[in-house]
Amino acid sequence: MNDGHDLGGRQGFGSVNAEPESEEPLFHAEWERRIFALTLATGMLGQWNIDESRHARERQHPADYLKHSYYENWLVGLEKLLAEKDLVARIEQDAQCFRVPDAAAARKILRTGGPTLLPDATEPRFCSGDRVRVARCQRVSHTRAPTYVQGASGTVVDHHGTHIYPDQNATGQRAGAHLYCVRFEGTELWGSESSSQSVYVDLWEPYLEEIR
Repeated sequence: MNDGHDLGGRQGFGSVNAEPESEEPLFHAEWERRIFALTLATGMLGQWNIDESRHARERQHPADYLKHSYYENWLVGLEKLLAEKDLVARIEQDAQCFRVPDAAAARKILRTGGPTLLPDATEPRFCSGDRVRVARCQRVSHTRAPTYVQGASGTVVDHHGTHIYPDQNATGQRAGAHLYCVRFEGTELWGSESSSQSVYVDLWEPYLEEIR
C-alpha cells in the first residue's frame, strides 16, 4: 500500500528537525508510554502479527496518518485490531482462552522477538550479480517495497534465505519468500544530478523482475 506512511524519497515535506538522540526522551508524555505498553501487551496474546499491526496503522486516510503523531498512529491501529478481532468482548466472555505471559515470559519475548527465517522450500530465482527491476506494487495491502525503488533497476548483492513474506503475513497467511539485498545507484533513484552513492534495500523475491 503506497500511502501516507510511505514517505521515503518524497519531496515537499520540508527538512527533518530531529531531536538529538542524547536529548530525546523515550516518551514525550505519559499517554505515549501507556499506548506502547497496551500495544505490546495485546500483541502478546497472539491474535495478530507484526505485519497485521503495521497494516492496521497504514489503513488510515493518508491525511489522518500524516496529521497524527507516532503513538497516535499506534493507537489508531490498536483500536482497529481490537474491533476487527472482537478481542475485548471475547476476553470478557472467557479470559481463560487466552494465554497471558507473565513478567519473565514477556521479557524473554521482547529480548528474542519472533524468528522470520524459514526453511528454503524452493531454489532462489536470483543470485549475486543479477540485474533486477522492482515491480510497481499498486495494491491495497501491506508491502515492504518502498515506493521510491518501485520501477527502478538494481543489482542483487546478497541472498538472505527465505523469510516470512510480509504482504501475505499482514492478512494472517504465514508464508515465506526469498529475501535479497539489492544495490541501487543514486542516479537510478534520484536522477542524474544526485550523488554517486549507492542505496542498499532488502527486497522479497515477489517484488523483483528479471532484466534480460
